Amino acid sequence: MVTVASAVAPSRPACLGTVSGVGGEESPATLAGELTRRRRRAFVGRDSARELFAAALDADAPPFSVVFVHGPGGIGKSALLDAFADLAASAGAREVRVDGRGVVPSPEAFLDAVGSDLDVPPGEGPITSPSEPVVLLVDGYEHLVPLDDWLRTCLLPRLPASTLTVIAGRIRPPVAWRGDAAWRDLLRIVGLRNLSPDESSEYLAANGVDPAWHDRLIAATHGHPLALSLVTDLVVRGDEPPLDPLTPDLVGTLVRRFVGTVPTARHRRALEVCALARTTTEALLRDALEVDDAHELFGWLRDLSFVETGPGGLVPHDLARDVLDVDLRWRDPDAYRQVFRRVRAHVHRRLRTLSGIEQQRAIFDEKFVFRNLPSVLSPVDWKAWGDHHPEPATAADRDEIIAIVREAEGDASAAIAEQWWERQPEAFFVVRGRDGAVRGVLGLVTLRNGPDELAFDPGAVAAWQFAQRTAPPRRGDRITQTRFVVDRERYQGPSPTLNATPVLTMQRYLHMPDLSWDFLTLAEPDPLDDYFAIADLPRAVGADFEVGGRRYGLFAHDFRRTPVDTWLEVVTERALAQEIPLPPQPADELLVLAEAAFADAARRALRDLPRRDLLERNPLCRTRLVADRADAGRRDGDVLYDLVVEAIEALRAHPRDDKRWRALRRTYVDGAPTQERAAEVLGLPFSTYRRHLAEGVARVVAYLWDLEVYGPGRTVTSELD
Repeated sequence: MVTVASAVAPSRPACLGTVSGVGGEESPATLAGELTRRRRRAFVGRDSARELFAAALDADAPPFSVVFVHGPGGIGKSALLDAFADLAASAGAREVRVDGRGVVPSPEAFLDAVGSDLDVPPGEGPITSPSEPVVLLVDGYEHLVPLDDWLRTCLLPRLPASTLTVIAGRIRPPVAWRGDAAWRDLLRIVGLRNLSPDESSEYLAANGVDPAWHDRLIAATHGHPLALSLVTDLVVRGDEPPLDPLTPDLVGTLVRRFVGTVPTARHRRALEVCALARTTTEALLRDALEVDDAHELFGWLRDLSFVETGPGGLVPHDLARDVLDVDLRWRDPDAYRQVFRRVRAHVHRRLRTLSGIEQQRAIFDEKFVFRNLPSVLSPVDWKAWGDHHPEPATAADRDEIIAIVREAEGDASAAIAEQWWERQPEAFFVVRGRDGAVRGVLGLVTLRNGPDELAFDPGAVAAWQFAQRTAPPRRGDRITQTRFVVDRERYQGPSPTLNATPVLTMQRYLHMPDLSWDFLTLAEPDPLDDYFAIADLPRAVGADFEVGGRRYGLFAHDFRRTPVDTWLEVVTERALAQEIPLPPQPADELLVLAEAAFADAARRALRDLPRRDLLERNPLCRTRLVADRADAGRRDGDVLYDLVVEAIEALRAHPRDDKRWRALRRTYVDGAPTQERAAEVLGLPFSTYRRHLAEGVARVVAYLWDLEVYGPGRTVTSELD
C-alpha cells in the first residue's frame, strides 16, 4: 500500500525502526533504508511544526522542553515523529522512542522502555544520557493517560535540561499541563489538521496519480492523510479509478481509525447524530435520542479526538463527519432516515422560536443536514456554509448594489434594479466579505400590482402572468420574487451569496402567512431543473424571459397548496427516497379556491353541519384550512365540523354579535326543522331572524377565509367588522 509518510506511516517494529544513536541513518543496503527513503520522499506538509522543532534543536538552550502533538487517528502524528527523528539525527541528537500502544501504562514499564538508551538510576535521581543531546519521542499517548501526572511531575523533571520531548496522541493536552505556569512556558502545542489542497495535490503527484483525479480525491478526503493514502492505493492499483473514492472498505477502515471502540448502541447513535448535524448540543441529543439526560453522551462526544468545540456546539472534523455519514447510510439505511428526520425536526422546531441572525443560523443548520444525500445536487458552497449572513442593505450600499448587478448582468438589468430600489429599497439585502465590503446582492421583491405597474421589469411580469394563469392570487394573497441573486466573484455559482438565498427565502416563508406564490429568478436555468424539482420549486413552464440578451428562468412554489411545514416534510421525504425525476407537484396537493368559490363551500358546510358524510365531500376538506388542522386518525369531515363550530363560537366574544350567534347556533348546531321554527324558538320576527342569520353566516365565512389565507394562530374576530 502507498503510504503518506507525513501522516499514516504505521508504528514501526523495532527491527525496522531508526537505529538509536548519533546519525541514526540506516545502511543504504538494507530494506529498512529503502523504506525510510520512500517515506521521506512521500512526506508533505507540516512545515511549521518541523521548523519549530528544528529551531529548538539548533538553539544553544532549547526555548521549550515539550512539544505536545494531538489530532485524530490517521492525521499523521506518527509520521511527524518520524520527521522529528530525522531532524534529530541530522542535528547529532540521540532518539529515544516509546510507543504507548506497546507499553503497559505503569512507571516501571515506561522506565524499562527508555532504560536501554538512558541511564535511569534507582529512586528519583537525575536521569543521565550519553554526551549527545536526547530527543524523547512518545507516540500513542492516549494509551498512556494513566501516567500523565507521573510523566509531567516525576519523569520529565529528571531529564537533562537539554532534552526535547515530543508527546503525540489523539487527546488534547490535559488541563494540568496548561494550568501549571512553569510548564506553560516550556510547552508548545501542535494540533494537526488535514493537509491543504496544495499539499494534498503534491502528495498525489508524488505517487503518480493522474492530475485529472486530484480535485475529486482531495474533495472526497478533505486532505486527510490516511484517507489520501488509501484512495491513492485504490487508484494506482486499479485498472479503472473508483467512481466513489469513499468505498465501504475504505470507510470501514477510517471509522475504526477515528472511533475505535464505541461503548454502547446509544453512544453510536449519538455519534451518528453528531455526524449529521452542523453543530451538536445536549438539547439536540435529548430530542434525537429521545432521552431525558444527554449530559454523559455529550461529554463523551466532546472528548473524541476528531470532535472540536465550536461556539454553537460540537463539530466533527470534515472527513470524520463524511465517513460516519456514509457508513450509516450504507450499513443501516432505515436508521439513517430515522436519525436524519429527528435531527431536522429538532432544528426546525428551534427556528420557529427564533428571529434575526439566530434564526438564520438555525436555517443554515436545517439545510446542512441534506448536504450528503446523493439526490440533492445542491448548488451550494459547503465550505463557506454558515460563514456569511445576509443583512438588509442600507442607503450607503445603493450605488455598490447597482454596480455589482451591472457588472454581472449588464446595463439593462442594472436599470431594473434601480427601479426596484426606488420602489422597494427594503427588498435588497447584501452579503459582506470579511473586510465589510459588499460581496453579493439579493433582491427579494413583492409583486403588489399587475403588468402595467410592473412593465419596467420583464421578469416580474413573467412571474405575475404565470401566477394568474396557473392559480390566481386571491384577496389578501401575496406574490414574492427573488429577483436578483448576484455574487461579485461567482455570479450565481456556489458562493456565500447563493448560500444566503435559501436562508432569506425561508425567513420570508416563516413570516408571511399570506404568501401565495414565491418565484426564484436564475440565469441559464436548465441545469437546475432536477434540483429545484426535488425542492418542490419546479420550473415555471412558459415563464422564461430575456433582459439584455440573457435568458432567465423562474422556479415557483404555491404556498397555498403546500404550506411551509408541509413543504419541508415533502422535500425531506423526497430527498431521502432519492426520487429523481419528480412530478412538479405532490400527489396530494391542496385545492386553492377563489374567494367566491370558498364562500360557497363554507355556506354549504354550515348547511351540512349535522351530516359528517356530506362534510367529508366538501371542497374545503382539500384546502389549507383543513390541512392546517389535520390530525392522524381524524377524518377531514370531523376537522371541518370543528372549524365551523369554532367560527360560530367566536362570535360570542363580541356582545353586539350575540343575536347573530344565537341565530347560527339554533339553526345549524342545536338544530331546527325549519328556519321558521328557529325564529319562533328565538322569539324573533322571521325577517329579523333572517337578517341576523345572514350577518352571522357572513361572519363565519370571513372567519374561515381568514384562516385559509393567513393560517392558524391569527386572531381574526376583532377584524370582521
